[in-house]
Amino acid sequence: MSVNVEKLENSMAKLTIEVPFDEFDKAVEKVYQKQKSRITLPGFRKGKAPRKMIEKMYGEGVFYEDAANDCINKAYFEETKELDLPITSQPEIEIVQVEKNKPFIFTATVATKPPVKLGKYKGVEIEKRDGKATKEAVAEAINKERESNARIIDVDDRAVKDGDIVNIDYEGSIDGVPFDGGAATGHQLTIGSHTFIDTFEDQLIGKKIGDDVEVNVTFPKEYHAEDLAGKPALFKVKINAIQVKELPELDDEFAQDVSEFDTFKEYEADVKKKLDEQAEKDARYIKEREAVAAAADNAEMDIPEPMIDTQVTYLIDNFSRRLMQQGLSIEQYMQFTGLTQEAMRDQMKPEAVKNIRSRLTLEAIVEAEKIEVSDEQFEEELEKMATNYGMKIEDLKAQVTPEEVKEIKMDLAVEKATAFLLENAKEVAPKKTTKKAADKEEKAEKKTTAKKTTAKKTTTKKAAEDKEEKAEKKTTAKKTTKKAAEDKEEKAEKKTTAKKTTTKKTTTKKAKEEE
Repeated sequence: MSVNVEKLENSMAKLTIEVPFDEFDKAVEKVYQKQKSRITLPGFRKGKAPRKMIEKMYGEGVFYEDAANDCINKAYFEETKELDLPITSQPEIEIVQVEKNKPFIFTATVATKPPVKLGKYKGVEIEKRDGKATKEAVAEAINKERESNARIIDVDDRAVKDGDIVNIDYEGSIDGVPFDGGAATGHQLTIGSHTFIDTFEDQLIGKKIGDDVEVNVTFPKEYHAEDLAGKPALFKVKINAIQVKELPELDDEFAQDVSEFDTFKEYEADVKKKLDEQAEKDARYIKEREAVAAAADNAEMDIPEPMIDTQVTYLIDNFSRRLMQQGLSIEQYMQFTGLTQEAMRDQMKPEAVKNIRSRLTLEAIVEAEKIEVSDEQFEEELEKMATNYGMKIEDLKAQVTPEEVKEIKMDLAVEKATAFLLENAKEVAPKKTTKKAADKEEKAEKKTTAKKTTAKKTTTKKAAEDKEEKAEKKTTAKKTTKKAAEDKEEKAEKKTTAKKTTTKKTTTKKAKEEE
């Protein structure tokens, strides 16, 4: 086999790959052996027709298309593996020649890593963050622990009050007709939580166990179910039980129950210490992102469109997998949100471009600052990976390919480049929030509050959005071995310039001409 590389404009390249006919003929024979059991010719038992007879009956190229695809995948992988060419997209394949007794020739047009002209990256401005937990955050954390250790006490000698937990049966109807998702039995509802629409919860205050209550409410105009939006509804509610939450006192006894400390003061100090550590990590992460974004904004690069398309495809595939973990398919998500595939790709494109620009900028800084990864640092990384996978370090090393070693080292170098940017950044005072921006935030918050939903949750557009939000918050550890396909996909997001080898279904030049 041989390959010729032609550099094109905008970091594109065309690879012309030639496969000797004898190798192509082996691929044809392989296809024939696979398919012959399904072929019947007059005078031959099914599966017993010779290849030459089949080619005579159906044409010499009857097996060419499948053989071509087999050859393309193999030849493309082998030839690009040997090239010093940073391929960053899926190849666009075109068959140039496929004839008897002649070499099989095809081209693969690919995007390559574009050159980067660094701008200012030392001394970029980032917002100053103290990385300390506030008193409110400490109090909130302790209160959550307090809430989780609360006692639930049954109440049967009084009416419902604000803050009570009531067990209810209910059925909702509009103009006397029940609607989907509007009924439940034994539902636990906290009065004052505003989880039900309108004044539903308020109308239960003052009622007693065993009471049947008629609750009149109006669905919000922005309600997710269009057939209910803005309509008045009647809920028939029966109160089964009333409970109250009794919170423990914030004293030494509480501290001893929820921690290893003897006094509340020690426990509170430990909570603050842990929150300070997390706040410091969060602040550093945000500052690193700001420094990288600033450096990327100052850099110049022309990213080829196929490289962006490949990254968008990856982001959508990754998002789809996270949705599936939440029990939702990408098709259902698009149905609920009204998005088309094209609209979703447009939505993902800015993030794809940002990821690519950040990675390319950091790799350019690695080169400019001559940042290197020592053997000790690489060894430490492998040990961490082996621990995460529950593997022996020797077994992991045996599975890591030379290409993966190179990628792991580049990932580590990029981490060092990120730290370098932060160390050399200039911290400035936070920008003051203007009244206009504050009003906008307040308006958005009120709009969110107005969209509180009622009763039993159904699989709706709102549910899909909730699942998406939860899925977005899930993170996965950095992985790079061949053993786990998902690990490679995680690594692909971090390394947008990874070499791609999967080929698309091919079409011959002849077929295009016939069209």
